[in-house]
Amino acid sequence: MRKSVPLLGAFLLAGAAAALEAAEAAASRTKATPHPDLIDDLVAANRILSDQGVVDGFGHVSARHDTDPARFLLARSMAPGLVSADDILEFDLDGNAFEPRGRALYVERFIHSEIYKAHPDIRAVVHSHSPSIIPFGATNVPLRPIYHMSSFLGAGVPIFEIRETGGAATDMLIRDPALGAAVARKLGGSAVVLMRGHGNVVVGDSIEQVVFRAIYTEINAKLQAEALRLGQGEVAFLNAEEAAKATATNNRVLNRPWELWKQQAFRPR
Repeated sequence: MRKSVPLLGAFLLAGAAAALEAAEAAASRTKATPHPDLIDDLVAANRILSDQGVVDGFGHVSARHDTDPARFLLARSMAPGLVSADDILEFDLDGNAFEPRGRALYVERFIHSEIYKAHPDIRAVVHSHSPSIIPFGATNVPLRPIYHMSSFLGAGVPIFEIRETGGAATDMLIRDPALGAAVARKLGGSAVVLMRGHGNVVVGDSIEQVVFRAIYTEINAKLQAEALRLGQGEVAFLNAEEAAKATATNNRVLNRPWELWKQQAFRPR
């Protein structure tokens, strides 16, 4: 009997440790309520990007959780222009949803999860099939800042080639963490990465900034294509110093276009 006492103690300690581990795991799965303003801004971002023609029935925008950096917010799988607060879900950095309640998830949520995992400074991500940028992802013509509103492109715009990671027979979608991690690596320190034959990913340190960048990436692509036609290849782009100074100026007034776009997106139809 005396020998059984240490064994009993060890058993109880092991049980307590297991219970603690289970409790911690359960706590990690508990939904951490984000600030209502963050949800409202994410809904607005979906509506704005739809209204401005950056996304259509496809595409998505996310935001890192305001109190837990190991989580992010993203809508359930649906057209961005129809997103409401009830459609916003929480995810961990492996792309797992908290409390999905049977709702369909975006297949390409791994774009978001892997970028947040690899780049702790990024607070918001947009993936779209913004039409005017598609040619720049499929040719050897680099996307460069043609005017001050798109100055953030001055950091360079790499092109993600899915064949390098997924082989020659994918459906072009970022369906798993490995492909998402490859996109995050290609992004590097840039604000935008193009996806050959697919679209682009835009990042920022706020929802307002990433929406600004997504919209002006599309506008820049239209203007650059037109300038290349007019100039027969000779175009005066912003230099590095101009791009850096214009970006600093624009970052101080992001709220001005944000409020306009938001009013337009929610105007009565």
